[in-house]
Amino acid sequence: MKFFRSLSKIQALSFDLDDTLYENHPRMLEAEKNLQKYLASHYPNTAELTIADWRSFKRSHLKSSPALMSDMGELRRLTLETGLSSSGYQGQELNNAVASCFEYFYYERSNFLVNKNTCSLLEELGNVVPLVAITNGNVNLDQIGISDYFIHCFKANMQQPMKPHRKMFDLASESLNLPPQNILHVGDNLEKDIMGAIAAGMQSAWYACDRPMQLNNERTSVLPHVQLDDLNELRTLVL
Repeated sequence: MKFFRSLSKIQALSFDLDDTLYENHPRMLEAEKNLQKYLASHYPNTAELTIADWRSFKRSHLKSSPALMSDMGELRRLTLETGLSSSGYQGQELNNAVASCFEYFYYERSNFLVNKNTCSLLEELGNVVPLVAITNGNVNLDQIGISDYFIHCFKANMQQPMKPHRKMFDLASESLNLPPQNILHVGDNLEKDIMGAIAAGMQSAWYACDRPMQLNNERTSVLPHVQLDDLNELRTLVL
C-alpha cells in the first residue's frame, strides 16, 4: 500500500466494477465471439458482414451522436439494428432480431461469477460501511453474483455521462447522504476513476486486477490518495 495523500474518515466505499473486481477484457472478447456465432446461426443473412463492417456501423452512430459513448447498451442496440437491417431484416422481424441478439450478448457479457474471495471481502466491508457501484459498463450484477453487496449501482447512460464526468459520483454521494470527502472510490482507471473521483471531491484508491500497477505505464494527471497492492488492504483502511 502506498499513500500519496492523507485520508479523511471513510464512511462509505464506491467501486468501479470492470477490471477492478474482475478482469473484463477477456469476458468481452468471448462475448463478442459468441455473438458472431449466434448471428451466423440465427440470422444467416448477416454472414457477409465482416468485423470491419460492424465496427463501421458503430463508428457511424458515435459520429452522429457522441453521447452514445456513455451508453454502451444503446450503442450496441443501434449497431445491431443497423447491421441486421443492412442484411435485409425489416419490420417486426428486425425488432425481434435486435432484441434477441442484444439479450444474448448481455447474457454472455455477464456469464461469469466474481471470485469468492472478492465476494467475501465485499460482504465484510458492507457490514461496516455502505457500498455503491459506479460503472461505465453495463454488467448484470445479479448474474455475476454481487448485487447483494451494493445499496446502489450507477451505470453510465445518456442521462448519466461516463466517468470521469462527475454526475455519477455526485449521485452516489447524494444517495448515501454523505459528504464526498468521506467516500473512498476504488477503481482501476487513473483518469476515469481516480481523476473523476477527486474532481467530485471524493477520496480515491487505485487498484487494477488486470495488469501490473506501475504509474509510469499509466496515463494520468493526478495521483490517487492511496495505491493498493491487494484489494484486501481495504480492510486496513475501513475495518
